[in-house]
Amino acid sequence: MQITWFGHSGFRIEIEQAVLLVDPWLTGNPMFPAGHEDAAVQGATHILLTHAHGDHASDAVRLAKKLGIAVHCIHEVSEWLNGQGVQTVGFGKGGTLHLNGAKVTMVNAVHSASIDFTGQGLLPAGSAAGFMIAGEGHTIYLSGDTDIMADMAWMAELHQPDIGILSCGGHYTMDMERAAWAARKWFNFRWVIPCHYRTFGLLAQDASVLKAGLPPGIEVIEPEVLDPIRI
Repeated sequence: MQITWFGHSGFRIEIEQAVLLVDPWLTGNPMFPAGHEDAAVQGATHILLTHAHGDHASDAVRLAKKLGIAVHCIHEVSEWLNGQGVQTVGFGKGGTLHLNGAKVTMVNAVHSASIDFTGQGLLPAGSAAGFMIAGEGHTIYLSGDTDIMADMAWMAELHQPDIGILSCGGHYTMDMERAAWAARKWFNFRWVIPCHYRTFGLLAQDASVLKAGLPPGIEVIEPEVLDPIRI
């Protein structure tokens, strides 16, 4: 398995025979280096969107058309994307897709959701979500933008993820302290990868608080843009 950060909440996840682009916001992402897009997205098989805010979804139409692949997301966003000429697979929370050997289940997240990048005001876009991505003997909990929620208890028990990709930069999502609290209370992670941080000044700039809040045995991997993490 290989996980590559694009900055903010964007990831390339290579698992089983799937190459998943998750929330691939590249255009305007201050952390993503110019001139590296083609290499970053080469060979991608699917796009996953947690929700439709511009810092997650504004490149989805362009990349789906460029790569000739489908976008997998909540139903309402898939309907809007269809209208933009994009192939989609819409599904809902609790739904599971089998993508080239990887098992992707949409789970709940607590966050607002709208299409906010068209210049037409805020368009309704269902609700925000996270994903459980299973394959190669591991399960990744990709939280999407969220605060702590009681659903994390049953999600942890049912899916038993050993890798957590947690949005924990604060202000718009849970912060490092809250993410650490949730991780140690409900989950049994072996690895935790923070995201939705460092992008802007109002977000956390490092994961020191997250590291301090987790017990020994959990490795916090602070990702570097385009530097693959191999698990």
